Amino acid sequence: MSKQSKTFFDVVVIGGGPAGIMAAGRAAELKAKVLLLEKNAGLGKKLLLTGNHRSNITNAEFDLQKFAKKYGRKGDFLLHCLTNFGVKETINFFEKKGLKIKKEQGGKIFPKSDRASDVLRVLINFLKKHGVKIMTNSEVRKIIKEQNFAPLNGAASKKNKIAKLILNNGKEIVGKNYIICAGGKSYPKTGSTGDGYKWAKELGHKVDKIRPALTPIKIKENWPKMAQGLSLKNVGLAVFQNNKKKCGRVGELLFTHFGITGPMVLDLSGEIGELLEKGEVNLVLDLNPALDFQTLDKKIQNNFSKEQNKLLKNSLANLLPQKLIPIIIEMSGINPSKKVNEITKQERHKLLKLLKKLEMKVGSLLGFETAIITDGGVSLTDIDSKIMKSKLIENLFFAGEIIDLHGPCGGYNLQLCWSTGYLAGQSAVD
Repeated sequence: MSKQSKTFFDVVVIGGGPAGIMAAGRAAELKAKVLLLEKNAGLGKKLLLTGNHRSNITNAEFDLQKFAKKYGRKGDFLLHCLTNFGVKETINFFEKKGLKIKKEQGGKIFPKSDRASDVLRVLINFLKKHGVKIMTNSEVRKIIKEQNFAPLNGAASKKNKIAKLILNNGKEIVGKNYIICAGGKSYPKTGSTGDGYKWAKELGHKVDKIRPALTPIKIKENWPKMAQGLSLKNVGLAVFQNNKKKCGRVGELLFTHFGITGPMVLDLSGEIGELLEKGEVNLVLDLNPALDFQTLDKKIQNNFSKEQNKLLKNSLANLLPQKLIPIIIEMSGINPSKKVNEITKQERHKLLKLLKKLEMKVGSLLGFETAIITDGGVSLTDIDSKIMKSKLIENLFFAGEIIDLHGPCGGYNLQLCWSTGYLAGQSAVD
C-alpha cells in the first residue's frame, strides 16, 4: 500500500464503548486529530445493555479512597484516574450536556429517563462536537510494531512503538499515539471477544488470567428451581471452602431456573470463580441476617404460639416467603400436616437452622455469555497509572475493561471506563 493511501491521526482509539468514546472525545477536545475505530455497525452496543438497559452511570460515593476500595486490593491503581476525572466530574460531564440524572438506592446514578440510549446520545454528540472521525464496521486485523534505537547515556536503548494498524479491509491506519479500549470477553455478542488481550500479548504485555465476573451462579441442588422468580432482599450469603468462610455479603438475591443471581450474587461471583479453580465451593444463605439464632428462635416460638392450632404448612407465612415454605419444610423432614402445637423443640431447631443456614453447592459460574464484566486483563504492572500509558510500548495507552481491574455492581465499572478513558485520551495528547 502506498504512503498516499495511508491515513494519519494524532490519536487512534480502538473500541467504541464507554472508555473508547470518552478517550476519543477528550483527545479531540484538546484539539487532536482523532480516529475512533469500532468493529460493530454502531457505537456503544454493550453500553446500551448496562443497568438493565438503563445505564448505571456511576455511584454517588464522593470519597475517592472509599471509591477505590470497591475495586479490591488493586483499587489504588485507580486513584490518580479518579482524582483527574472522578464521580463529581462524571456527573457534571453528563449534566452539562443536558442529561438529567437521578440517584437511587445504594447511591446508584441513572439517567432520569431510565434509558441507556440517552447516555449514548450524549456521548456521540460529544464526539461529533469535537470532530472525532468515527469508522464503524472497522475491525483491526493486526497491529504492526516497529523498534527504534535511541541513544541513552551513550548506549543504544531499544524502544518499542506501534507503527500502524491494518484493518479487516486491508486499509492501513497510522497514528502518533494509540489507545486500546477493546473491552473484555463478557457479552461476546456485543463484540467483546477478547481481541485486545491478543494484541496486548503480541506487543509483549502480561495478561492476567481471564474469568467471567459479575455473573449468575449455577447451583447443584434442584430446590432453587422450585423457588424460581423469588427475589429476597436483605439476606446474607456466605462463601465457604474446606469449611472455612472466604467471603460474604448482605443484599438482594434472585432464584432462577439454574440457580441464583442478583446484585449480591454477581458481586461475589468473581471470588467464587477463583475458589472453584481450587476445589468445591459451598454457599450458606441466611434468610434473617439481622437476627441471631436466639432472637430468631424467640420469633419462631412467638409465631408458633399464635398459630398453634394450624398445620405447619399453613403457619409459616410470617417467617418465610410462600415459595420457600414447602422447600424448607421438606428439608426439615417435618410432616407438613403436623399441627404447630405438636412441633417438638428438636423440630423447631431444624427449622431455625434452615432459616439461618440454608446450604447450596456451587456447580459453576454461568460464563462469559451472561457475565457483565471480565475479571483479569492487561496486567496493571505494565501500565503507568498516572497517564494510562504502556510501560513497554511508547505510543500505546489502555483504558476500560481490558485492564485487570473491575468493581462491584452499582456504577463502579462504568466509572472505571469514564476515568481511565478520560485520562488516556488526555495523556495521549499531552
